[in-house]
Amino acid sequence: MLPAAAYLLPLLARAQFLRFPCPPGLPCELGGGNSINAFILTVISWLLGIAFGLAVLFLIIGGFMYIMSGGNEEAAEKGKKAVTNAIIGIIIIILSYVIINVIVNLLGGAGAGGAATGAP
Repeated sequence: MLPAAAYLLPLLARAQFLRFPCPPGLPCELGGGNSINAFILTVISWLLGIAFGLAVLFLIIGGFMYIMSGGNEEAAEKGKKAVTNAIIGIIIIILSYVIINVIVNLLGGAGAGGAATGAP
């Protein structure tokens, strides 16, 4: 009786039919031909997102340094340089995201923001 219950319990719970929705930005096709490509694109998108967050943080820190310089030329120059470098970093991150998505879409894969445009 116990082995039969252990065998039938998943069927009664219908656990094999559970389908969880795929989170945005994550590849849901397991074992597909493009799953490794989608995984790599997802990792690159996450890394660019983290880099963007850090660049914004440095922009805020540089602005704070500039505001709190209190007339000190060295501190003001340090703050200006930090803000300038953070803005350059943000521009590079945005351009790299655009370039990666253009290349992926030209090659026919799924972009970081949408579905595939080419043949599977």
